[in-house]
Amino acid sequence: MEFFRPASLAEALEIKAAHPGGIPIAGGTDLMVEINFDKRRPEVLIDLTVCPELQEWSRSNGTIRIGSGVSYSRLIAELAGELPGLAIASRTVGSPQIRNRGTLGGNLGTASPAGDGVPPLVAVGAEVEVASTNGARTLPVAEFITGVKKNALAGDELIVAVHVPVAKGPQQFSKIGTRNAMVIAVATFSIALDLESRTVGTALGSSSPRPLRAHDAEEFIAAELDWAEHTPVPANVAERFGELVAGVATPIDDVRGTAAYRRHALGVMAKRTLTWTWDEAGRLGAPAEWKGPRS
Repeated sequence: MEFFRPASLAEALEIKAAHPGGIPIAGGTDLMVEINFDKRRPEVLIDLTVCPELQEWSRSNGTIRIGSGVSYSRLIAELAGELPGLAIASRTVGSPQIRNRGTLGGNLGTASPAGDGVPPLVAVGAEVEVASTNGARTLPVAEFITGVKKNALAGDELIVAVHVPVAKGPQQFSKIGTRNAMVIAVATFSIALDLESRTVGTALGSSSPRPLRAHDAEEFIAAELDWAEHTPVPANVAERFGELVAGVATPIDDVRGTAAYRRHALGVMAKRTLTWTWDEAGRLGAPAEWKGPRS
């Protein structure tokens, strides 16, 4: 195994161009497990942990650009107010040690259907920025992940950053598993309310080969919500929303749960998170008054 440790993004891209099969490593929370259990033996490893460009985040025109090497712990500590859904999901990732090492870029690169950091990105239409020595490009996160542990990266490209819109209303993330922590999700669901455009974003995780949006459910609930007065969501409306969300899923039976259980869980999580976010929107008032989640 050949090991490289570039000191800059430019150097990392040069190495990746020379070794298209090289595997990047940041936190290593997935890759090192595979290597330790001899499930994977890459010929080339490219350590990105000292590339300063990947460890930074910045704001621009209502969007947060998050370097692919920013850890989950930093997302929670530094961006919970502006990206609440992503912060909530980040809190469910592994243990404190894993959150200190694991990165959003790694989650995207691994492209696991159960990746906790992905549904909050899909729900808000986030984009992933990738680069090579030939330049950079961006594409929606929903299109970047193409299947189970498959993504749209070319052989000479690296994940550089994720562009996430600043929240314009309450957001939530719900995860169900065999226990609360240190568990691979049986199913996950994200929801994001936009109080300015009066729209709703959703995303399902661990219930299909790739993350999915429930477009019919989004259109249905956006038309049913009382955006002006914020009256409670009628029980039958919440029930229908959950049914539409569950209907999008294409789950499988495995050791963690059956397909039927996953669909049921998604419907329950959709109803609950809708209620939580809508209640929060009612408490916090008009869009101009919404300044992120309050403790």
